[in-house]
Amino acid sequence: MRNVLSYFPRWIIDYPRHALFSDVFAGVIVGVLVIPQSLGYAALAGLPPIYGLYSAIVPVLVYAWCGASQVNAVGPVAITAMMTGQALQPYHHLSVDEYATLASTLAALVGTLLLIASMLRLGWVTQFISRGVSAGFISAASLLIIVSQIKYLGGFELRGNDLPSYLLSFSHQPPHWSLPTLIVGCIAITILMGNRLYGNQLFGLFLPRQWQLWSVRFVPLLVMLLAIVASQSLHFSELGIATIGIIPQGLPHFTVPLTAVDRIIELVPAAALLALVAFISSDAVAANFARQRGQAYASNQELYGLGWANFVGSLFQSFSVVGGFSRTALNVEAGAQTPLASVVSVVVMVVVLLYFTPYLAALPYAVLAATIVVAITSLIDLNTLRQAYRTDRLEAFAFVVTLASVLIWGLNTGLMIGIACSFASLIWQSSRPHIAIIGQVAHTGHFRNIERHHVVQASQVVMIRIDESLFYGNSKAVRQSIDQAVARYQQAAHIVLVLSAVNHIDLSAQEMLLDLNQQLKRQHKQLHYAEVKGPVMDVLQQTRLISELTGHVYLSTQQAFDDLTSAAS
Repeated sequence: MRNVLSYFPRWIIDYPRHALFSDVFAGVIVGVLVIPQSLGYAALAGLPPIYGLYSAIVPVLVYAWCGASQVNAVGPVAITAMMTGQALQPYHHLSVDEYATLASTLAALVGTLLLIASMLRLGWVTQFISRGVSAGFISAASLLIIVSQIKYLGGFELRGNDLPSYLLSFSHQPPHWSLPTLIVGCIAITILMGNRLYGNQLFGLFLPRQWQLWSVRFVPLLVMLLAIVASQSLHFSELGIATIGIIPQGLPHFTVPLTAVDRIIELVPAAALLALVAFISSDAVAANFARQRGQAYASNQELYGLGWANFVGSLFQSFSVVGGFSRTALNVEAGAQTPLASVVSVVVMVVVLLYFTPYLAALPYAVLAATIVVAITSLIDLNTLRQAYRTDRLEAFAFVVTLASVLIWGLNTGLMIGIACSFASLIWQSSRPHIAIIGQVAHTGHFRNIERHHVVQASQVVMIRIDESLFYGNSKAVRQSIDQAVARYQQAAHIVLVLSAVNHIDLSAQEMLLDLNQQLKRQHKQLHYAEVKGPVMDVLQQTRLISELTGHVYLSTQQAFDDLTSAAS
């Protein structure tokens, strides 16, 4: 029995019975409320809306089985849906079935790459994507998504991957606006945006406080239902308002997304970027809620769960899925305690697919577009830009560069430029380490920057603190700073490098320190080290840095100061 149970996830084996009601309730709520978004995001990917519901079944079950988070709600989200649509735009001339097969192929590639990353334990990779880059990318993608939905709101054709191509398409083929479609779309946006901005105050006039939030959450579903009723009653299709139309009833079926090898090769770069964005998004959401709830979380396990969710989902007509912030926040707010809530949401989707798809046929595309536009506005993150501008100009620069690059050159190229900007920022900061001349705060054992504190210095001793690891990228800058300090204090016979913040000294930096030692020796000065960390000392003891050192290695800055000042006196 124990061997059998070892194949089950821990949350099933040790399921807390007291969480059953909360999980079931959350699953029903989430399953119902994400229907409009799921339909809309499938359309955003260039697929028939029903594929949004397909993508909320098998991948969700797989992630519930092997994902890292207890509450992360995976499914189709706006950013990855648009990246899917852009990756597959060259294939829009294909039939619906062929296009859907390519979307599933892309999901299979994404899943495979995530699984490979899991095997290589690459969960740490997200820490190299700065906050400015990720916020700039999401904000720009959100703007492009809003622009892409204008065609559904206005009832005309509009194609593009970036802002210039959208403008070019708009200018080459002046749109023939459909007034009825525009009216329906504007009414839906007005209601949904009003609900987002003022829903709490409005519902607070006649509902108890605990019901206000959920009333606001149900409005998008209510708008969808009212749009279906109005469409059927007023015969929207006869007025030229595009609707979803007849959609197949039943569950997604098993199919291997086979396609030509050359097309698979063409999709690999897009799949790699999509996998990166999917993991960054899902990891951020899952890790955030795990911290809030005091639960264990492992990035590599997230790679594993997300990888299998995409790969297995691709065999059941799913396109790429990811853990979405809005879905997960809704899941948590509804009271989800374990992945059982996600399983229950799948049951809701199954019921909709089996019994309610005929009613969805009358849903106008304009209402789906309005749902997407209003939902996506919250992702335009200008607060991060304002905060970065005040406290970290490099991050603000990365935000603006990424935003502009995505808008001008599209998601894939823009993301690559943003990542390059992130690495450039990291290299720039590392190449210009903070270096301080320090002195003793009077009557204490503390040593601080002479430019920030009133300190005591000894004329024969210069103490220089290096606040960064030493490597080939910053060794020249560090040497220049040390040389400037030596020239400034020409009477000093002892130069002490305080290395408390140095975690590594590479070969280039070792050569720089050797040369410094020899130069100081020629000037009849001694070089000393203080507070060298154990791992660093283990390396230095195998080099000439210690054997040829003109001075000493001190355990503490205080010891170095006392010893050298007493010797000088």
